[in-house]
Amino acid sequence: MPALLDVSSLCVTRGRTAILADVSWRVAPREHWVILGANGSGKTTLLKTLTGYLPPTSGEIMVLGQRYGASDWRDLRLKVGVVTSAFIAAIPPAEVALDTVVSGKFAQLDLWHRVSREDRAQARRWLRFVGLEALAEREWAFLSQGERQRVLIARALMLRPRLLILDEPCSGLDPVAREHFLQFIERLARRRGAPALVLVTHHVEEIMPAFTHALLLRQGRIIAAGPRRTVLKPALLSTTFGAALTLSRRPDGRYALQFARA
Repeated sequence: MPALLDVSSLCVTRGRTAILADVSWRVAPREHWVILGANGSGKTTLLKTLTGYLPPTSGEIMVLGQRYGASDWRDLRLKVGVVTSAFIAAIPPAEVALDTVVSGKFAQLDLWHRVSREDRAQARRWLRFVGLEALAEREWAFLSQGERQRVLIARALMLRPRLLILDEPCSGLDPVAREHFLQFIERLARRRGAPALVLVTHHVEEIMPAFTHALLLRQGRIIAAGPRRTVLKPALLSTTFGAALTLSRRPDGRYALQFARA
């Protein structure tokens, strides 16, 4: 099947530093990927490059059949959903949740575009889907961190994207809110017609059973990429995080990572 995302020999170099080196990766329809790596592994740089905010030094990026450099990446952002905490500071404190969701249709932050009645009805449906319809008129400043993340997912779904990128969405959530959020992601991934998901995280505990594939990054290079069962191995994870680790799997299909005993 045609790939949703196809990256070939991607390199990003700044000065004498290779931030990404020879990264090749392919995401097919109905695949859900997790990207794992320590701080400084290149995860953020990879996302910025894929979404057109950081030009690559060399290599090729194809997203939804369009080649970086040959297509207008501003139009492509209307087809790829992104949820990142980087958006949080750009949303006006007085903007209500419904308007934040509507802004996703136009790939805007701080909504200014003329909005139709149907736009608002669609936004309300997505708020209902993420369980926040009752908070449609609540201002951004008075939403919890978990509620904000759900609003941002509803915002991304306004585009009906084929690819949805979740950039460390559990950052800042307390343990209960994190678990509720992860269960929601599991339901989203298993929903009929769901977009392909790409989850960026530091934590194997956040990998839900619906995720089918994994990519491991260390110092800008891919350690392994492929089906989850072949990639999530203690030796590969130890290389990725630079420490001796053991991996266990719970009865519910979730993972736990621990330091190996000497």
